Formats: sequence, structure tokens, C-alpha cells
Amino acid sequence: MRFGAPFTRARTRWMLGFQRRFVRRWEWLIDMPNEGCLPHTSQTAGMASKLAARVSIALMGTVERLDARGLREVVLGYRDALRAHQEQLNRLNVYPVPDGDTGTNMALTLESVVGELDGADDMGTTCKAISHGSLMGARGNSGVILSQVLRGLTDALKASDTFDGAAFAEALRQASDAAYQAVMRPVEGTILTVVRESATAAGAAAANDQGLAEVLEAARAAGEESLARTPELLPVLAEAGVVDAGAAGYVLLLDVLMHVAAGRPVPEPEPVAAPAAVRPAPSSSAHVEPDGATVSDLRYEVMYFLEAPDETIPAFRNVWAGIGDSIVVVGGDNLWNCHIHTDDIGAAVEAALDAGRPRNIRVTDLAEQVEEERWVREAPPDEPAPPAEPVPTAVVAVATGEGIRRIFHSLGVQQIVAGGQSMNPSTQQILEAVDAAPADQVVVLPNNKNIIPVAEQVDALTTKQIRVLRTTGIAEGFAALMEYDPQSDVEENAASMAEAAARVQSGEVTRAVRDATSPAGPVAEGDYIGLTSNGIVAVAPDLGEAACALLEHLVTDEHEIVTAIEGDGASPADTRHITEWVAEHRPEASVEVHHGGQPLYPYLFSVE
Repeated sequence: MRFGAPFTRARTRWMLGFQRRFVRRWEWLIDMPNEGCLPHTSQTAGMASKLAARVSIALMGTVERLDARGLREVVLGYRDALRAHQEQLNRLNVYPVPDGDTGTNMALTLESVVGELDGADDMGTTCKAISHGSLMGARGNSGVILSQVLRGLTDALKASDTFDGAAFAEALRQASDAAYQAVMRPVEGTILTVVRESATAAGAAAANDQGLAEVLEAARAAGEESLARTPELLPVLAEAGVVDAGAAGYVLLLDVLMHVAAGRPVPEPEPVAAPAAVRPAPSSSAHVEPDGATVSDLRYEVMYFLEAPDETIPAFRNVWAGIGDSIVVVGGDNLWNCHIHTDDIGAAVEAALDAGRPRNIRVTDLAEQVEEERWVREAPPDEPAPPAEPVPTAVVAVATGEGIRRIFHSLGVQQIVAGGQSMNPSTQQILEAVDAAPADQVVVLPNNKNIIPVAEQVDALTTKQIRVLRTTGIAEGFAALMEYDPQSDVEENAASMAEAAARVQSGEVTRAVRDATSPAGPVAEGDYIGLTSNGIVAVAPDLGEAACALLEHLVTDEHEIVTAIEGDGASPADTRHITEWVAEHRPEASVEVHHGGQPLYPYLFSVE
């Protein structure tokens, strides 16, 4: 000891070499026991008497304090857990709107947090990164509430280099308080309830001088029990036969904390049946009482960042209270992340102008999102692809609609992932399809701009060589497949397929959900609108007229092929109107019509 020799060496100096190595190995796994009069007999006796009781904990690496590195592991692990459970959480999502995006929004919120961690090397900078990343990256109602939970935790933890069970229990209590304060009308039976009850259990364990692992275990057990009770507090959950999705996502955070602090495995996602249909509700249903909660029928989700003095926020909240529900306002220091469900988009934005300056305004049509989620969930299972022989390069595509999937299979796609504009698949789903493809090299067609970054994460998760083509629509995916050669390598395929996709001009017809103005003229709710990459180029009350007006912008005398893909809402009469218009006005072009069955868009067009 006097010369700096480890204590272990002093106690084993009379042993043979192999005995010392053996003893030191076990001392690394369990503490030096006290039984026995000689070092080697003492150690052997200790193994026999204590190994069964203690090695299960010691091998898992139980710690009594977590530092910045441990907190970073929690964030990374939580991001991965949310991605793995994303689809399961989406399926649970029925409140406040059954739009199937809770898992996606929570996962995207954590992606933003992870992006802020670069350069954070101590507890203060790590907590600051988590707080800022969660504020700036929060998505949807669930993501905003989760961000406030994370901000509450880190505000309490940032003052010390490490934290133990007592510090964590106090941080969790502050996180619960912060989450409740952020929500205009707190609803029990949601993530708020589960955070509060887990914080209470953690506080009780800490009061009994229990360690970090025991405090976390108490919080985890209480959170799981509280999650199971959410249908008792929120009738809409009982009606659908599910627990609260946001609360389930929060319990995953406790699972990851237990994994980092005590080595307990994070639960694997389990298959979840689609929830039963839930009844619509009047827009006032956000003030839900425990005996009568229902789902809000407000049409739009409005989110933005608000740069405003902190003292203006109470008045801003009061204005919002009169125009919507699911109101969550989080932030501070003159920057706020604001979320509301409302029927009056203009009033929701104008309220911000009275308080300060809004930016990054995002508006989502919840009715449209719910309809697409229902369509994807209730769609019949994919027809199995024909048995495929192993090839040098395979293709994985993201698509919705039985007809579109059938076309993709006919063009050589080996694996299809269900997904669309608002039902974006997870990285895990795309990874599973890539791994199932009969090739060591794979081209991925996301066919939607929102899915491209998700698909690009797959490369780091598989041993296969993959290339993601940045296709933003089904038409581009079809065009790319015209150049697909399964016998060529992935680099050659990626180059030729990307070039083919770039040659295509595409457009789509959908229906307006509100009055608006556009470069093509005024738009009334219920009108059909023709869209290109430049925005709205055609407006008409009749579907066929809107489609033909769109084609007038897309098709020139130089084009040879017009492909029309029929979706929900298309009719034989409208299709005939389209083909006759092309024959009369663009006689050099021929029309190919396919049944796609996609939701929301009666017609998708590609022009070559």
C-alpha cells in the first residue's frame, strides 16, 4: 500500500500467479468478502456464500450515482428505445386525437436532443443540451409534454457533477410539476398522471435512504401500475381498449434509466392490436373529467416557436384558451414552443403577433392525418411477393395502397414497407425490410420527403450495403424502377435509378379542407386542387376538371407517356374525362391508367 500497490495485490501476495489472476477477476465482479482467515480461503468462501445473492446485481454493473456520461447513455438509449417501440406507441394513440403519431413524435423529439449532445462533456453542458434540444425539437402534443419533463429533470440535475437516488427523486418531482404547469387544462389518465405517481414513489423510496437503483425501481414499478390504470381515468382509452400512448413512452424512459444504472434489459416491443374505434367529441372535450373524457374533433394542430417576453405568456395562454384545446406552452427566457388543436388557424397565429414574433409555423390537418392512419391500419395485409431468388441488388420501397404495392412488386421490388404522408414508418421497420431482402446490396425508395431522413439512418444499422434514393413521391419511385437491374451492383443501380427519377414530372389531386387563396385562384373548402412541386396550380369544384387543369401544366407536346394512378375517390367517369382530354389536347402522349388505391389522393400523375 505504501508504494501504491492496489489493495487487492496486498491481500493476495502469498498466492500463486494463477490464483491472483483468478481472485482479481472475481473481485472486479463482486466485493471482497470477509469470511475466512487466509486471503485465498477467504475469497473462495466468499464466492460460495455470496455469489448467488450478489452476482446478478454486480454483473449488471449497479451504480449509486450517475454522471454526465451516464446521462448521455440514458438519452441515447431512450432514443433507440423510442425508435424500437415507435409503431407500438403509434398504435396505442387515440387521445387527444387518434392520429397514430405519438411514437413518431416522441422519437423525433429525442432525435433533436441527441443532435444537441455533441460537445457536451460535463453535467452542466449535457443538461443544457438536453433542455435546448427537447425544446427546439418537440413534435406534437406528446413531444411537447415530454420535452417539458426532460427540461424539468435537467434543470434540477445540472447543478451537480453526479446525482444519486435522492437527487433523482427531487428532479422527477420538479419534472412532474413543470409538465402540469405547461398544460393549460391537465387531463388525468395521461402521461401527466404517470409522471406524477412515479415521482411520488421515487420520493418515498429516497426518504427511506434507498440508493439510486432502488429509487428508480420504485419509480418504474409505480409508473407501470399507473400506466395500467390510465383507462380507468380516461374513458376514451377504455373504449379503445388501450393505455395512454404518451404515458407508455414515458415509462420507457424509466426502463432505460434502470438499464444504465442497474443493467436491467429494456423491454422489447410487443405486437399491439389496433385500438377500437373511438367516438368523436365536441371541441370542449379537452377539459375532460375522469368520468367522461372523449376525443377532440378540432380540425387542425398548430405549432410554432414564439419569441416573446415571459410576462406576455399568461395573456397569450388566455387567448388560446378560447379558441382550442390540447394547449401546451413550454419554454422560457423569451423563447416558447407552443402547441394547440383548433378550428381557427388564423386566430391561433394572430395571438402570437400580439405577444411577440412567431416562427417555424407548422399546421397539420388532423382529420386528414387520422383518415390516413385508419387507412394504413385497416388496409388488408400485403399480398406476399413472389418467391425471389437471391440477387446482387434488391429494392425496398415505402408505399400505401394495394394497387401501388402490386405495381411495385411487378417492377421487381422485393420488400415493401407500409407508410405514407403522415404514417411514416420507423427506421426499425425499414431495417427489417432491408434485412429480409434477398441481397447483400439494397436500394431503398422512401417515396416521401419525410421518410428520407428516417431511411438514411438504416445504413449505420445493417451490415448490408445500401443506397437511399431521395424519391419524394410514388411516381418517382415507379420511374426509378424502370432502370432497376437486379444483376448490377448497388452503385450502378443507384446512379441510373436516380437519373430516371429526376426525369419525371409529377403531380397529384386532392381535396381542400378549408378556404384559402392560391396562385391558381381562391380555394373553397371541398374544392379539388392540383399540386406540383411548385404548389397549387389548379383549382376546380369538379375532380375531373381539376385533374385536367393540372395536366395542362404538367404535359407538353414533348412528353410521350402520362401515367395516372387512381386512388380513393376516383371514378370511371373522371378517368375517362382525363384520357379524352389528353387525346384531344396532347395527342402525342399516351395515357396509362393503374389502380393504386391510395388514400386522400384520387389521382397521382407522372409525365415522361
